[in-house]
Amino acid sequence: MAMDGYRGFLGLLVSALLVGFLCVLFTLIWVLHYREGLGWDGSALEFNWHPVLAVTGFVFVQGIAIIVYRLPWTWKCSKLLMKSIHAGLNTVAAILAIISVVAVFDNHSAKNIPHLYSLHSWVGLTVLILYVLQLVLGFFIFLLPWTPLSLRALVMPIHVYSGLLLFGTVIATVLMGVTEKLIFALKNPPYHTFPPEGVFTNTLGLLIVVFGALIFWIATRPQWKRPKEPDSILLQPNGGPAEGMEGAIAISSGNNLDKSDSELNSEAVARKRNLGLDEPGQRSTM
Repeated sequence: MAMDGYRGFLGLLVSALLVGFLCVLFTLIWVLHYREGLGWDGSALEFNWHPVLAVTGFVFVQGIAIIVYRLPWTWKCSKLLMKSIHAGLNTVAAILAIISVVAVFDNHSAKNIPHLYSLHSWVGLTVLILYVLQLVLGFFIFLLPWTPLSLRALVMPIHVYSGLLLFGTVIATVLMGVTEKLIFALKNPPYHTFPPEGVFTNTLGLLIVVFGALIFWIATRPQWKRPKEPDSILLQPNGGPAEGMEGAIAISSGNNLDKSDSELNSEAVARKRNLGLDEPGQRSTM
């Protein structure tokens, strides 16, 4: 099936991939060139894994996971395969985010720095917990075959909304963390004097915002939704049919509808015949 506005979609997709790659590249340049590199020894080098893994996993990989259903060349793939890819990408993002948090805790413990005192840490840990919870619930509700279709249809709008909300919150949290790090680290020259590291990392922040905006736009255009399966209906929470709900549960209906229609027609013909046979008898007794 052809996608409406395919060229526009392709242009935005390439832009998102390019900007996302630049976000990861800029983060690596930041920690390798300005922050002395990477390590795993409790020092600042271990802390540097935090922005690298957070941007790579929690921003870039999660963004790709959000729009994977919209790739038109995957529309011929089975829905189960695409669900598995979506879940797999989100799992990778969660693992990278967890490792990035472990790096911060190790670094703070080694330097006797208090844990979880900043707004950045509060929001970041909260969004990570909710992200893992969303991942686990999504696995049990949308991947396991014995989950009732009505439950999937009920949860789907919440799943989609919370996924976008968490992604936006992750971007805000990363921006808070970048700013916090620069304020603490840049002393000579200070941050407010526009040092090269500050300007470079501010540019990284802008790239992250642009990447998030592109993902949000691609994910919210109705004309770029994955089309529903042929010969299927979409279930609403109340059990009635609905159209246009991305990711809703499609069930086969063509054969069942034909069968029920024929049964109704047979019953109607039988009733007419009975009425026709009964009518002379009724007249004779009057």
